[in-house]
Amino acid sequence: MQAHTRDITSSTRPIARAQFGYDQARHLLLRAGFGGSPDDVRTLLDLGPEGAVDHLLNFEDIPDDDADADARTRFKADIMAPLSREARQAYQRARAAQDEDAVAAFRARRQQTQRADRAQIADMQRWWLSRMMTTPRPLQEKLTLFWHGHFATGYRTIENSYHMLMQNQLFRAHAAGSFQTLLRAITRDPAMLAYLDNHRSHKRAPNENLARELMELFSLGVGAYTEQDIKEGARALTGHTFEGNNFQFRSDWHDGGTKRILGKRGAFDGDGFVRAILDHPACAPYLVRKLYRFFVADIPDDVRTAPPAVRSVLSTLASTLRRKRYDIKPMLRQLLLSEHFYVPNNMSAQIKSPAQLVVGTVRALKTPARDLRALVDAMGLMGQTLFMPPSVAGWEGGRSWINTSTLFIRQNTTNYLLTGKKPSGFRGKRDRSEYDPTHLVAPLALVEPGADRNPDRVCEHMLRVVLGPSPTGERWIETERYEMIRSFMRGNGDRVTRDMLVGMLVLIGAFPEHQLC
Repeated sequence: MQAHTRDITSSTRPIARAQFGYDQARHLLLRAGFGGSPDDVRTLLDLGPEGAVDHLLNFEDIPDDDADADARTRFKADIMAPLSREARQAYQRARAAQDEDAVAAFRARRQQTQRADRAQIADMQRWWLSRMMTTPRPLQEKLTLFWHGHFATGYRTIENSYHMLMQNQLFRAHAAGSFQTLLRAITRDPAMLAYLDNHRSHKRAPNENLARELMELFSLGVGAYTEQDIKEGARALTGHTFEGNNFQFRSDWHDGGTKRILGKRGAFDGDGFVRAILDHPACAPYLVRKLYRFFVADIPDDVRTAPPAVRSVLSTLASTLRRKRYDIKPMLRQLLLSEHFYVPNNMSAQIKSPAQLVVGTVRALKTPARDLRALVDAMGLMGQTLFMPPSVAGWEGGRSWINTSTLFIRQNTTNYLLTGKKPSGFRGKRDRSEYDPTHLVAPLALVEPGADRNPDRVCEHMLRVVLGPSPTGERWIETERYEMIRSFMRGNGDRVTRDMLVGMLVLIGAFPEHQLC
């Protein structure tokens, strides 16, 4: 669905406080996080636009449990540790002697190790999903999810859960920090080095995978570089490998000769290659387009066909990013405060990713998290498995999230969070813990005594709380959706009870508008 059509302003001026109402605060919390309850939205509303954006963006100022310390305690770093020198020699001797029992024992231990690692990555999926649901720093986790899709790395290829965790921690640590630092760090990241085969790249046979994706998908885009740039970049990255869980630069593997990359000439190493990329005029606009798609709205790959106002905003943001030497936070602040960000066309116009749908339902409606295993399974069926993007290009997003199969799973997952009833095919039994949504309507009584018991007012209020402003621009009370839930209440006694509110939320969760944010 598309938002109702109005002019799209190119203004990146901060939105005036008088124009920053409940709907704007809700939109900010959805995009710069995963959404929140009416109380969460009103907290941002009371802060005003600048206070709200700074509260979300300066997340390092918000007290939080140490996610990295929790992960280090919870997860084992050495499950996939390489065999010791002595063990390797023993295995080689067993093979040479054709000692089938000894070789079989080595293989059995390897299979046991792999099973343990697969169990750990499953636990990591639940850990990260839980963190997204509960963190007081939602923008930090939203950006961690963005970088996971941008620098997409899949567990199934590298089969090392702790390396995936290390990469996740890297994204969290630099979530709104320096893209320069992050781009350099990704050329030293064991998960990425293994995923794109750079850990064996030698000056006698440079592997081009990382060099190619570093330019094509991570920084510049197609057309900004040549095949020769890829070959020269691969030479610059030779020797970037790892030992165990640590990056290792093998100088004896590195090609120290002169290279010509993106019009620059020198004896570039990996850092020199990254500097050449950051100096290229295509870098800032490319990254801004990726961030704009994630936080604002879908735009065509050929930005020249985008509306003029959008092109103007992208140009302004790219200038800010370059001027701030690739520090992400000032550019994001400019975007999230801009009048452009809050135009009606940009509200309720994105299709929710599976993570946004699941995490957002829990955070906005304050449902129980239920069984995290079932939710991870459901997200996979919807097309988004954490730590397992489909390719180095990440998730396509947008309309690709929705088809007849995924829509069915989306509606059933929302129903499960509200009622505890698992759809057919989900593992485990029904979660019988009751969900009480009366907190969603309680604020009505603060401004209008008795309104929280008035079916007409409750219906309109719940549509606004769950769906935001109507995509058609009408008041919800004037729409067919209102008539549907009002009819549901009439048919069930017209009393505002816990069960009635749950039923109403199940009905609203099946509306197409619930798939938008």
